[in-house]
Amino acid sequence: MRVECESCHKVFNIPDERLPKVDQISFACPFCKGNITLNLESNASSNHVSTVREAPDTAEKKTLKGVALKNKILRTVNNLPAMPQTVMKAREIMDSPTSSFKDLGQALESDQAITARVLKVSNSSYYGMGGKVTSIQQAGVILGQKTLGEVVTIAGTSSLLGDSLKGYDLESGDLWRHSLGVAFGSRMVAKKQNSHLAVDAFTAGLLHDSGKLILDQYVFEHRERFREYLADGQRDFLSAEKEILGFDHSEIGSAVCKSWNIPKNLTMAIKYHHDPSCAEDSNLANIVHVADTISMMTGLGLGMDGMTYQMDPKAMEITGIKEKNISHIMAEVLESVQKMD
Repeated sequence: MRVECESCHKVFNIPDERLPKVDQISFACPFCKGNITLNLESNASSNHVSTVREAPDTAEKKTLKGVALKNKILRTVNNLPAMPQTVMKAREIMDSPTSSFKDLGQALESDQAITARVLKVSNSSYYGMGGKVTSIQQAGVILGQKTLGEVVTIAGTSSLLGDSLKGYDLESGDLWRHSLGVAFGSRMVAKKQNSHLAVDAFTAGLLHDSGKLILDQYVFEHRERFREYLADGQRDFLSAEKEILGFDHSEIGSAVCKSWNIPKNLTMAIKYHHDPSCAEDSNLANIVHVADTISMMTGLGLGMDGMTYQMDPKAMEITGIKEKNISHIMAEVLESVQKMD
């Protein structure tokens, strides 16, 4: 029997022979631990399930509005997987002037999954290692501490951002590729405008759309209202999120990143990456805004919100990006993302 959880939308199968001969069963979703209740109508001759009804809280989620819906969404922030502790520890080590690559290697190699992803990223054609990197310590020596920090950040977020998002019409890997594009673009823009912001710009660009991980299920549940709201082509997806859900993905993304202990200057850039003029003169918000728009122009990871956003001319002026620079940045972004595959 095929079952889809109405909370997290994961699909799994329950063998018919394991279903009890009762009218109704309740159990916890094996993925998000939310409650699932199935009403079973049995055929007298086969005892097979013929009807699956919605989990009891589905109707509630569909009718919640305004403050009630907003509060419910905020509570789900804590349900998002934490940034891997190994990554957080690795960044602490790299920030310490007394640490060594040996310390970093020991911290990372305790987590086999992270180690495997770090080595995979290190050996991608983007970094030009061609399969030469076989250990974390070697990666540090060859790439240098600053670049290794970038690699660790990529490795730690790849699994978080790699899933499909039904609400935003993003296939598996779409959000990840778009986020990589914004990260690379943010670093390029930062180097032109304020090079010491390049590292923070890369991280903020990588995490700028993390709020979509939280809002996806709610956008999916209200997808018809979203389509109606956007039908005239005069309003953007951000205002649709605010109108229908109570706030937008950039706001919830800032809250998510706070729970991951991301520095305040990065969370501010994430919160205002669609409206940098409200970011209290945050150069980082302007940088990520410009890079995000340029990444959309390349077609990387376009979902339902797609091209509903426009470049803020003031952000271009602040970052020093001219019209003639955009095609060059687009080409570099595309090439960089392709080399990461």
